Amino acid sequence: MTPGERRTLEAVRAELARLARYDDESLVHDVWIRQRYEGGFAGTYAPARAEAVTTAWHEAGHAVAALATRARFSSASIRAGGRSYGRVHSIKGGGADGFVIAAGGRVAEGLRGWTLPSSDAEVRSWLASWRADGGDARRFRAGLAGTRFAADEAGAWRHCVATLTPLRPQIRSLARGLLVWPRYLPYTVAAALAGPLPS
Repeated sequence: MTPGERRTLEAVRAELARLARYDDESLVHDVWIRQRYEGGFAGTYAPARAEAVTTAWHEAGHAVAALATRARFSSASIRAGGRSYGRVHSIKGGGADGFVIAAGGRVAEGLRGWTLPSSDAEVRSWLASWRADGGDARRFRAGLAGTRFAADEAGAWRHCVATLTPLRPQIRSLARGLLVWPRYLPYTVAAALAGPLPS
C-alpha cells in the first residue's frame, strides 16, 4: 500500500467511525448525491441518495466477489456516467469462478434487503428476467462455459449466493466506504475496507 493509499484508508475509516450509528442512506457523501441529481440520473436528492446506496452495495458485491475468487481490480467507484452508475475497474482473474464476480453485484443487492429469490421457481423466473443491466448478465452467462454449471444457470446462481452470503459483512463494510468517500477507492484500500475473508 502506498503512503497515499494509506492516507485514504485512514481518512475513510475515520469518517466511517464518526458515522458508525448512521444508516447507509444517511452517510452518502454530498458529491454522490449532487452528481446524480445534476447529471440527470435522479429527479431529486432523495432518489439520488437511495440510488447511490444501491450502487454502492452492487459495486461492493462485485469487488468482494473478485477478492473471494482471488481476482484483482484497479479501483472501485460509484460515480454515475454513461450507461453505468458505478464500476469496479479492470478486473483481472477469477478463473473458472469468474461468473461469481459478474453475479456479485446483483447478489449483493439482494443480500442488502434479504430479498434474493429462494424457491427453484423464483430463481428460474428471476434468471429469465435478468438481461439488460450493463453487461453483468451477459458476463455471468458467458462465464459458465467450460464450468460444471455450463448447462445449469440456476445452479450457478445458487453457487454465487452460497459463496457471497457469508461475505455480507465484508460487502456492507466496503459499500459504506464507497458511500462516504467522494472519489474512487484503489484496490488496496477497497480490500482493506472489506476486511479479511473467511478461508
